[in-house]
Amino acid sequence: MRVMVIVKATADSEAGLMPSPDLLEAMGRFNEELAKAGIMRDGAGLKPSKLGKRIGFDGASRIVMDGPFAETKELIAGYWLWEVKDMEEAVAWVKRCPSCPNPMPGPSEIEIRPLYEMEDFGDAATEQSLAPHERAREILAGRDGAQ
Repeated sequence: MRVMVIVKATADSEAGLMPSPDLLEAMGRFNEELAKAGIMRDGAGLKPSKLGKRIGFDGASRIVMDGPFAETKELIAGYWLWEVKDMEEAVAWVKRCPSCPNPMPGPSEIEIRPLYEMEDFGDAATEQSLAPHERAREILAGRDGAQ
């Protein structure tokens, strides 16, 4: 089961407050542990939303909005992509996340969301509809080997 582990933004992360050296080191050790266990596939921290953009879609219309964005509690400060047996394993790993005293400065939350797999799409997953997805995976796999 693939899951995205979403580190929710806080007022401090949106202000660009950097983690302490101790927290940065602890998170590095945690990432190393995740990688050695074969759980972590990817992960990164995100810069504050003031440096981001949103694109709104309404039919053919595209509207670009500059950050910062309101509702800090709805923003993402970082993520991991994990491969786990089930949601219980993901929860167990998140509970092990280093804290000094929290994974982010101040009170914080981490959300876990399962990713769709192709078989989840049922009848919509035809040979024709899956072909470009498979080609994209092959291109990405080729890039991984080239790096």
